[in-house]
Amino acid sequence: MRPLADRMRPQTLDDFVGQDHLVGQGAVLNHAISSGRIHSMILWGPPGVGKTTLARIISNKLERPFHSLSAVNSGVKDVREAIEKAKKQQFFDQPGPLLFIDEIHRFSKSQQDSLLGAVEQGIVTLIGATTENPSFEVISALLSRCQVYILEPLTTTDLITLVDRAIEQDEVLASRDITVKEYDALLQFSGGDARRLHNALEIVVNASPGDGQVVITNQYVMDVIQQNMMLYDKGGEQHYDMASAFIKSIRGSDPNAAVYWLARMIEGGEDEKFICRRMIISAAEDIGLANPNALLIANQCFQAVQAVGFPEARIIMSEAAIYLATSPKSNSAYLAISKAQGLVKETGNLAVPLHIRNAPTRLMKELDYGKGYKYSHDYDQNFTEQDYLPPEIKSSRLYDPQSNPAEEKILKRLQNFWKDRYGY
Repeated sequence: MRPLADRMRPQTLDDFVGQDHLVGQGAVLNHAISSGRIHSMILWGPPGVGKTTLARIISNKLERPFHSLSAVNSGVKDVREAIEKAKKQQFFDQPGPLLFIDEIHRFSKSQQDSLLGAVEQGIVTLIGATTENPSFEVISALLSRCQVYILEPLTTTDLITLVDRAIEQDEVLASRDITVKEYDALLQFSGGDARRLHNALEIVVNASPGDGQVVITNQYVMDVIQQNMMLYDKGGEQHYDMASAFIKSIRGSDPNAAVYWLARMIEGGEDEKFICRRMIISAAEDIGLANPNALLIANQCFQAVQAVGFPEARIIMSEAAIYLATSPKSNSAYLAISKAQGLVKETGNLAVPLHIRNAPTRLMKELDYGKGYKYSHDYDQNFTEQDYLPPEIKSSRLYDPQSNPAEEKILKRLQNFWKDRYGY
């Protein structure tokens, strides 16, 4: 049987809950739909507020062919195939079919470019859905050809209406004896997302044995949902828990767990740039000088993912995550800067030693700025011992090489140069 969220999907604007500023009586989008004069548009709003549903209602109302793509799973080839199908469905002066692209912000520039010609020529009327600000995520050439409509989060009243309507109208729930004493927990778990609200309601009802009475209270909802429902809230606790699990799996050198948590975040709709930034940080903090190439790989991953877009981006991210997880680990750079910052806070603004100060003017030279500085490249191995720290802390050792092949080489070099600080 289809999920409750699908069974309760509105088919007309009269059944649509929320967004009165757009689809209420006399509102701008309602008027456009009623008149049949629909232009390409971007629907921008948080998850579960009706972007996909609204696109389907428009298609049903106008009786125009409807093609749907998800930017997570589609590439340039899929876009071109959809456009070719749309061309074959054009008849005389009739408006072109509707092309709905969910999460359009995940399309790369080249993928968005492939839409331009079809939109300009009227081969398709584009309806893009995005949870991200289209000003930053949609190329300007495409954005200029679309009207942006902002969908607002569902209100408490909207969410309660959805619950009550499902209990009264759904063929399955209407056959049960359901009483809602408290709504708070259901609404909290929904996060303002109608789809998650319906999923939570269905799980709560199904958890009650047989066909007996179902009394929905906050405590009952909490007990059932925490045991049965896997949620991923990009703006809430799960967002940070998943990211934490991902990074700790990389730090713990477990590529299997790293890829698993990566998949969980991707499937949960996490922003790929957020994931890539976390990998860049991990490359510096957890791998560091044990494998300096890790930082290069992570940074290249960030750039490549933005250039390619989904679905192929997931392969690049997987490669980077596995590389980081299987790299030798060292947090020596992280510890060094932490110790250095602690020393700065402890000792305050110590003066820069005169011999390593900059001396661009005659007066500064007369004040002995730069006097006695030894130019390292004039000496054997490009090194000569001199003090670079303020006298008060000149013997401080902030960087400690760790036990891995790369840093063991570094330690030997430092021992050769700085015997007092890194003596044998």
